Amino acid sequence: MFEIFKSGKEKRKVINNSTSSDKKGKFFSTKTYGNDRGLSCCFRQWRATHSHCSLLHGYSIGFKLVFECDSLDERNWVMDFGGLKELKQFLEDSFDHTIVVAEDDPKRKEFLDLEKKGLAKITWMKDVGSEKFAQAVFDKMEEILRRDKLAGTALNPTVRVKSVECFEHGANSAGFEGYSA
Repeated sequence: MFEIFKSGKEKRKVINNSTSSDKKGKFFSTKTYGNDRGLSCCFRQWRATHSHCSLLHGYSIGFKLVFECDSLDERNWVMDFGGLKELKQFLEDSFDHTIVVAEDDPKRKEFLDLEKKGLAKITWMKDVGSEKFAQAVFDKMEEILRRDKLAGTALNPTVRVKSVECFEHGANSAGFEGYSA
């Protein structure tokens, strides 16, 4: 584990953590866009007729992405976070100062009217809820990674998104985890 290196009169103890073929496992890293980033969105779960969640309510939501890989890139990184500008833009476009509405919401016409009058920026989704927001972000991140790999621009071609968690606030979150290949 430790190796002693001599450089002139100086001795240094160095941890040998280079990859060896007998060590099996995966590396991971996380990127968080916290609730403090101001992704302020409003939504409702219209099917939750038993609950106040059927009413419009809002949060400054956050997301945590977990990336994994089998081998690190040349910088010993799982994921280059500088390459997440497209994802950040997707988050802002979809969830910042928006009302997220299910396509089949029975009040669809009223939301369309708000949008037409310039009173609301609507993000239309097939399904609404923190679990589905996490899945949408997971799918977008997978799309970005897949495209970069196909174009040969991926800095780490072994990286994949493992999971995404959506935070409503400090006490509530929901997530989506992909299946391991």
